[in-house]
Amino acid sequence: MSKVTGKVNQAGAIWLGMLLAGMAVLPWYRQDGFFSGASALMQGLGGKTWLLPGVLIAMALLALSFQQGWRKGPAAMALVIAGMVTLVAQGFAIQLNGPIWEGLGTLFPAALAGQSGLGWGGFVSGLAFLGLLSELIAARGFCRGERFASGSVVIIVALLALFVFFPILKLGSAAFIGPDGFAAAQFVERLTATELWRLNCFQGTGRCGVVINTVVLGVLAALFSTLLGLALAMLVARTNFRLKKVLRAISILPIITPPFVVGVAIIVLFGRTGIFTQLGADIFDVRPTRWVYGLPGILMAQVLAFAPVTFLVLLGTLEAINPTLEEASSTLGAKPMKTFRKVTWPLLRPGLAAAFLLAFIESLADFGNPLVLGGGYEVLSTKIFFAVVGARYDLGNAATLAMILLALTLVAFWLQMRWLGNKSYVTVTGKSDAGLAAPVPQIIKIAAIALIIPWVAFTIGVYLIVVGGGFVTDIGRLDLSPTFRHIVTAFSFEIGSEGLRLYGSAWDSMITTLWVSGIAAPLTTVIGILTAWLVARQDFAGKRAFEFGTMLSFAIPGTVVGVSYVAAFNVPPVDITGTMAILVICFMFRNMPVGMRAGMAALSQIDRSMEEASQTMGAGGLATLRNVVLPLIKPAIFTALVYSFVTAMTAVSAVIFLVSARHNMATAYIMGRVENGEYALAIAYSAVLMIVMILCVVLIQVLVGRRNLGRRKELQGAAVAPAE
Repeated sequence: MSKVTGKVNQAGAIWLGMLLAGMAVLPWYRQDGFFSGASALMQGLGGKTWLLPGVLIAMALLALSFQQGWRKGPAAMALVIAGMVTLVAQGFAIQLNGPIWEGLGTLFPAALAGQSGLGWGGFVSGLAFLGLLSELIAARGFCRGERFASGSVVIIVALLALFVFFPILKLGSAAFIGPDGFAAAQFVERLTATELWRLNCFQGTGRCGVVINTVVLGVLAALFSTLLGLALAMLVARTNFRLKKVLRAISILPIITPPFVVGVAIIVLFGRTGIFTQLGADIFDVRPTRWVYGLPGILMAQVLAFAPVTFLVLLGTLEAINPTLEEASSTLGAKPMKTFRKVTWPLLRPGLAAAFLLAFIESLADFGNPLVLGGGYEVLSTKIFFAVVGARYDLGNAATLAMILLALTLVAFWLQMRWLGNKSYVTVTGKSDAGLAAPVPQIIKIAAIALIIPWVAFTIGVYLIVVGGGFVTDIGRLDLSPTFRHIVTAFSFEIGSEGLRLYGSAWDSMITTLWVSGIAAPLTTVIGILTAWLVARQDFAGKRAFEFGTMLSFAIPGTVVGVSYVAAFNVPPVDITGTMAILVICFMFRNMPVGMRAGMAALSQIDRSMEEASQTMGAGGLATLRNVVLPLIKPAIFTALVYSFVTAMTAVSAVIFLVSARHNMATAYIMGRVENGEYALAIAYSAVLMIVMILCVVLIQVLVGRRNLGRRKELQGAAVAPAE
């Protein structure tokens, strides 16, 4: 059957075959045992006639496919859309009687041993309808007729709709649902509760509301983190400071540290029985207090965690500024301070805005540090957590609080856009920028050093606690006698006649975490790089909306993501709560924008001519992507893999709502030990986790390899022999 006669092409035949298999062969319901369910066709003939419309649509599409020009005709499009609508309607109508999409929970059978429930028929049928839709719109010129690109866009849009937009909409609707159904009045009551909005702390008459506390903490954490990040970036990029390598090394540590471990270290240092607290009591006779529990402690932990991230953002901004502009200012007689104020500072505005926004959003989403150090200082993330997992399961209240948290994030995005305005900050063009970057004024250098040295000393102290605290008897009580007892408790094992046997209490969570991270990282990278290629290299209707949709998941705080997944996927048609699949999916779409941005940045440096040459020689979109593009963007692939892997290993704000007894994560285990006061065990586990992540990052580097551009290897500046 050839395309010339208008009959089914190879791709169309595959999608139609999958559709018929999904409707007539594969099991449709969750059943006990492997492949023990009946297909939609068999169950429809057995009395469940509402399953037959999908079967009839599939048969009609098969019959239509033998007609000439069927892919461009209106009948095929109408049938595919009708089939998709029917499938979605059936999925929501089934409810608890055997979810169509339950099979999604068994996507990874090796990691989900013992999981029952298939429902592969609905999953395969839905995928087939999406494939047919991509075929039909490609035939109409979508993505210039490139089937692979068209199919990629359709599949990614469907995944975003299911795992990003649907949970948020479900969460929004849950905010209006009460015990007796729709309750708009109850939503208004929750939204306007005094405990959320009171301003007593500003009047000296008590505590402020939860929302006010969250905003105050976010603004202060973002402000101090951005200030420290700017000081770090200035020292590294614009001074001859001798400890540049040390500063860069310290900037990596928070990336591989579980979020609340810093809070635990602060308690060990400054708690009522902390190291410095006891020293102060012994030397200066200062009475121990609980000052570290509340805003000061949370703020200290968040600034320590977020400052290196803002440093990386601002360092990139400083290095991207064209030094010719600053050199021109100096040539015209401007003093260093005036050059900094009039030239450098205005060009830093995008970086400052991005760093502040990133730290603000991270503060809003931070769950571990407020939980460990909060005391009586409540914030939205912890309030949402206790509304869901407390003795009183109140999803409606949690949804309302989550929508407030999401609104704060969107307002922050809007304020950033307003502050930047429509001004142009482009300084890197095709012209030469061989000028010398202006050093920072001496007064700014001195101020930066004065800020950074105490921060570096404090950071080193915290990480000495993190590294060494798990290998002494009780660092909180200054019992520093060496011991491996905590490591043995967590990771004991035995090699005997029956092979390797694991006894430690932390093995299950570590193995699950490695499974989830190992599965999520490559999937996240694939979808992120593929999305970047579509946005950077393909032209299709709705591309800007497509790009915005892919970035939305990164703007949503992790706490909101976790609660929205509980609201959306705890019931059919997508009933995957409690499985490993929901953890993998959460990380995939939470971290996808990072891989996408890394891929777009790499693609922007590669001329399209190489891809056009590949296509001219007859290669399709998939072959060009695989053989030409991917080898040239290995640094972006490495970045996406490392970020998604490390984030999956250390995340807590989203997954704390999604872990289960069978599939527990390392961060949830560590948090449980912290809540029980087992700080030494939590620190020991954290140290092991950091070592494992470093080893895995090295392994990823080996597997990905380096990009080879065939450039000459002579050292820059080497003497060149003059021509005779």
